[in-house]
Amino acid sequence: MTSPVLPGGLRARLEALLARGRDDALLRFGLGKACLDDGDTAAAVEHLQKATEHKPDYTAAWKLLGKALLAQGRPQEAGAAWRQGLALAQSQGDHQAGREMGVFLKRLSPPPPG
Repeated sequence: MTSPVLPGGLRARLEALLARGRDDALLRFGLGKACLDDGDTAAAVEHLQKATEHKPDYTAAWKLLGKALLAQGRPQEAGAAWRQGLALAQSQGDHQAGREMGVFLKRLSPPPPG
Protein backbone atom coordinates (compact mmCIF):
# COMPACT_ATOMS: atom_id res chain seq x y z
CA MET A 1 0.00 0.00 0.00
CA THR A 2 1.41 3.38 -0.94
CA SER A 3 0.95 6.54 1.08
CA PRO A 4 -1.14 9.31 -0.44
CA VAL A 5 0.73 12.10 -2.16
CA LEU A 6 0.35 15.32 -0.23
CA PRO A 7 -0.28 18.54 -2.14
CA GLY A 8 2.77 20.74 -2.68
CA GLY A 9 6.32 19.62 -2.97
CA LEU A 10 8.63 18.50 -0.21
CA ARG A 11 9.99 22.00 0.23
CA ALA A 12 6.49 23.44 0.74
CA ARG A 13 5.64 20.78 3.32
CA LEU A 14 8.87 21.39 5.23
CA GLU A 15 8.36 25.16 5.11
CA ALA A 16 4.87 24.63 6.53
CA LEU A 17 6.34 22.67 9.46
CA LEU A 18 8.81 25.47 10.11
CA ALA A 19 6.00 28.06 9.94
CA ARG A 20 4.06 26.05 12.53
CA GLY A 21 6.94 26.40 14.98
CA ARG A 22 8.94 23.25 14.50
CA ASP A 23 12.63 24.10 14.21
CA ASP A 24 15.32 21.49 14.60
CA ALA A 25 18.44 20.24 12.86
CA LEU A 26 16.70 17.51 10.87
CA LEU A 27 13.98 19.83 9.56
CA ARG A 28 16.53 22.49 8.59
CA PHE A 29 18.72 19.85 6.89
CA GLY A 30 15.77 18.56 4.87
CA LEU A 31 14.73 22.07 3.97
CA GLY A 32 18.29 22.97 3.00
CA LYS A 33 18.49 19.92 0.74
CA ALA A 34 15.11 20.69 -0.83
CA CYS A 35 16.17 24.29 -1.48
CA LEU A 36 19.47 23.15 -2.99
CA ASP A 37 17.59 20.67 -5.20
CA ASP A 38 15.37 23.58 -6.32
CA GLY A 39 18.45 25.67 -7.16
CA ASP A 40 17.77 28.17 -4.37
CA THR A 41 21.30 28.22 -2.97
CA ALA A 42 20.76 31.28 -0.75
CA ALA A 43 17.90 29.62 1.13
CA ALA A 44 19.84 26.33 1.23
CA VAL A 45 22.81 28.02 2.90
CA GLU A 46 20.53 29.73 5.41
CA HIS A 47 18.78 26.50 6.42
CA LEU A 48 21.95 24.42 6.50
CA GLN A 49 23.69 27.01 8.68
CA LYS A 50 20.73 26.78 11.06
CA ALA A 51 21.01 22.99 11.02
CA THR A 52 24.66 23.23 12.13
CA GLU A 53 23.69 25.73 14.83
CA HIS A 54 21.03 23.37 16.17
CA LYS A 55 23.39 20.40 16.05
CA PRO A 56 27.04 21.44 15.65
CA ASP A 57 28.21 17.83 15.22
CA TYR A 58 25.83 17.07 12.31
CA THR A 59 28.41 16.02 9.70
CA ALA A 60 25.87 15.60 6.89
CA ALA A 61 24.75 19.20 7.38
CA TRP A 62 28.35 20.46 7.19
CA LYS A 63 28.90 18.44 4.02
CA LEU A 64 25.77 19.80 2.32
CA LEU A 65 26.47 23.34 3.58
CA GLY A 66 29.81 23.18 1.79
CA LYS A 67 28.08 22.09 -1.42
CA ALA A 68 25.56 24.93 -1.15
CA LEU A 69 28.31 27.48 -0.51
CA LEU A 70 30.30 26.19 -3.46
CA ALA A 71 27.20 26.41 -5.66
CA GLN A 72 26.97 30.07 -4.63
CA GLY A 73 30.55 30.66 -5.79
CA ARG A 74 31.95 30.85 -2.26
CA PRO A 75 34.76 28.26 -2.37
CA GLN A 76 36.68 29.54 0.68
CA GLU A 77 33.58 29.29 2.85
CA ALA A 78 32.76 25.88 1.36
CA GLY A 79 36.26 24.71 2.29
CA ALA A 80 35.83 26.02 5.83
CA ALA A 81 32.52 24.12 6.18
CA TRP A 82 34.09 20.92 4.85
CA ARG A 83 37.12 21.26 7.15
CA GLN A 84 34.77 21.64 10.13
CA GLY A 85 32.72 18.67 8.97
CA LEU A 86 35.82 16.58 8.30
CA ALA A 87 37.16 17.22 11.80
CA LEU A 88 33.81 16.22 13.29
CA ALA A 89 33.55 13.13 11.08
CA GLN A 90 37.02 12.00 12.13
CA SER A 91 36.27 12.55 15.82
CA GLN A 92 32.98 10.61 15.51
CA GLY A 93 34.30 7.78 13.36
CA ASP A 94 32.03 8.80 10.47
CA HIS A 95 34.43 7.48 7.84
CA GLN A 96 32.19 7.82 4.78
CA ALA A 97 31.36 11.49 5.37
CA GLY A 98 35.01 12.14 6.20
CA ARG A 99 36.18 10.58 2.94
CA GLU A 100 33.66 12.53 0.91
CA MET A 101 34.56 15.87 2.47
CA GLY A 102 38.26 15.06 2.06
CA VAL A 103 37.68 14.54 -1.67
CA PHE A 104 35.74 17.82 -1.90
CA LEU A 105 38.59 19.65 -0.18
CA LYS A 106 41.16 18.16 -2.55
CA ARG A 107 39.12 19.34 -5.51
CA LEU A 108 39.21 22.89 -4.10
CA SER A 109 43.00 22.89 -3.81
CA PRO A 110 44.94 24.02 -6.85
CA PRO A 111 47.35 21.44 -8.25
CA PRO A 112 50.94 21.82 -7.06
CA PRO A 113 53.26 23.63 -9.45
CA GLY A 114 55.23 21.26 -11.46
